[in-house]
Amino acid sequence: MSEHAVQLPLPGFETARAEWRGQYEDAVGKEPPLHNRSGLEIKPLYTSDDWDAGRYMDDLGFPGQAPMTRGIYPSMHRGRAWSQRQLIGFGVPKDYNQRFRAILAAGGTAGSLIPCNSVYRGYDCDEVEPELLGTCGTVVNTIEDMENCYAEVPIGEISTALNDPVPFTLLAFLLGVAKRRGVPWSRITGTSNQSDYISHFIANHMFFRIALPGSRRVLVDTIEFCQRNVPGWNAVSVVGQHMQQGGATPAEAMALTLCTAIQYAQDCVARGMEPDTFLPRFTFFFDISISFFEEIAKFRAGRRIWQRIVRERFEANDQRSWRFKFHGQTSGVDLTRQQPLNNIARVTTQAIAGIFGGLQSLHTDAHDEVFSVPGEAAARIAVSTQNILREEAGLTDVIDPLGGAYYIEALTDAMEAKIEAIIIRIDAGGGMFAAAEAGLPQSIMGDSALDFQERVDRGDEIIVGVNKYRIEEPEDEAGGAGAELIERPERAVIDAHIAGFKVFKAERSAAAVDKALDAVAVAANAEPGRPASNVFEALVEAALAGCTHGEMCARLRRELGFGHPLVFA
Repeated sequence: MSEHAVQLPLPGFETARAEWRGQYEDAVGKEPPLHNRSGLEIKPLYTSDDWDAGRYMDDLGFPGQAPMTRGIYPSMHRGRAWSQRQLIGFGVPKDYNQRFRAILAAGGTAGSLIPCNSVYRGYDCDEVEPELLGTCGTVVNTIEDMENCYAEVPIGEISTALNDPVPFTLLAFLLGVAKRRGVPWSRITGTSNQSDYISHFIANHMFFRIALPGSRRVLVDTIEFCQRNVPGWNAVSVVGQHMQQGGATPAEAMALTLCTAIQYAQDCVARGMEPDTFLPRFTFFFDISISFFEEIAKFRAGRRIWQRIVRERFEANDQRSWRFKFHGQTSGVDLTRQQPLNNIARVTTQAIAGIFGGLQSLHTDAHDEVFSVPGEAAARIAVSTQNILREEAGLTDVIDPLGGAYYIEALTDAMEAKIEAIIIRIDAGGGMFAAAEAGLPQSIMGDSALDFQERVDRGDEIIVGVNKYRIEEPEDEAGGAGAELIERPERAVIDAHIAGFKVFKAERSAAAVDKALDAVAVAANAEPGRPASNVFEALVEAALAGCTHGEMCARLRRELGFGHPLVFA
């Protein structure tokens, strides 16, 4: 290897490029500009003119070091592969337990509990129509339900993700189960995957249970409680997935997610917490679309921006605070009901983008998730997809394998600039909380959603089987091919669960339940940061007293206000 740096451009570079340009134009003719989903123009070829290798240390550095572009750990996937965190949710707790243990046996290394939609909406199983229960997730309403979900599962040894919006009743139940089993809370590890109430207010209204100010209060209380009592739990997961699935481009989704994280960090500081005590537990959750290189650049740019934000805005000195830890889920929005087996190829492409983007954990969608929660056979394929990528494809051999490529570095820089421009716009709107109240991010997402759909309708955005390469498929009662994949829990099982739930309520101490719910109300109305004012602490005690999910949500809605999303006329 030469001891001297190569001087660019190389002799003959300009002549060769001009010759290639002429040959290219002869081959393709006059072509319209090509743009990715974030609106950035993509050139047909990238060279040394598009990225200055002299900025290596400023823009790339080394894994585990600022600016973190190449990964947050020195060894990344070469030292430890991402965790396989498959989302599981179906039927009643015994169903979840059976599927979770099967996933572990198939190679899964962590769990992610998806509750029934009735749970997301804040209700118990006896408050909704039985036909609605268990199809899109597991019915979890009590501490007993949580105990059954994790029967024979060592909750102190395996990481658990709970898709658990404010007020985090599922975490309260899990901590109650740990206390019953004698498992110290210091051994409980995992993430509250749906703690990001701002993303719910903006893009996922079913999860938005409690009014904005009340949600803000409960989240900060929960962060404070976990910092003291459950140090291995990530109480904050900032969810870019909702933004992107709600219509935001990849760059917009990253920008809005970072703005939300800034807001939550500011709220913690306002409560009196030191940045280096809570920032190491901040995590992120992103959608991975099929726009392969754009997604890789999105994650690399986001990682670089986040370390700069926490160092410059919050003066964080602990390198653990600089780490942009994120879970990726392959995008269900990109999956199609038409020719559903094609979704296996889509998921594989998305998963590779997430892996090259440096994720810490991954959920690969099953090909049938456009119809319902995954069937068992489809779930096995989704898990095996990760196993193949990790064990057979050599994707973990090299850290940041695309780093230094002219295209990926130029695209990372362009995505960074696009993301930062949106952050400036949200800052000018008073920060993410105020911007969400005013509808600014909703407007950004809506405009992009409309633009994308118009491109699909025109055929500018190709979706195989939808607007190109279509085939005739048999129709059925559900209105589309593949609906035979839909799996529903047996009605007798649901009826038995509801009956057992009613027995549970009848046999518990009504006085203890009333006392615990009153304590929740007292905490909610007390001044934050004072003794006996931590709402989440009161919820844990309520779970142990036998209070149900619906009862705790109802009491907090009464005290803090019902969650109503902003509706545009």
